[in-house]
Amino acid sequence: VDSAFWLAQAVAPRMTSRGRGRIITIASGAGLRPSLTGIQAYTAAKHALVGLTRQLSCELAGHGVTVNSVAPGLVLSNPTTRRQWEAYGTEQQARIIESIHRKRLGSPEDIAAAVLFFASDAAGWITGQVLSVDGGRS
Repeated sequence: VDSAFWLAQAVAPRMTSRGRGRIITIASGAGLRPSLTGIQAYTAAKHALVGLTRQLSCELAGHGVTVNSVAPGLVLSNPTTRRQWEAYGTEQQARIIESIHRKRLGSPEDIAAAVLFFASDAAGWITGQVLSVDGGRS
């Protein structure tokens, strides 16, 4: 949360002076509902990031800056998430996959596509939103 806060403070003055900008945070499905990991600090931090995104959107919208967040579902994008996935075991993995409407885990490309959308002109009138990119799990 701190890094998103500091980054927004650093870029907002330039964006507001130009009358245009995009701030996109990466939250998590854990910021919208209880986490599969059961890690309270992670879930609390992601909820805080969602709150920061929404507050910044209120403060910056009048200056032409949109602030939105992408909330990924389970994506095996780093060693930590891979270890968590492996620790679930095959039965729990199957239950998780079954709970996802698309019947697969997300990919980094899935998340990048959502970020690119929020950064585009097509999202110019969208602010303060959290987009769940979780294959329909939420």
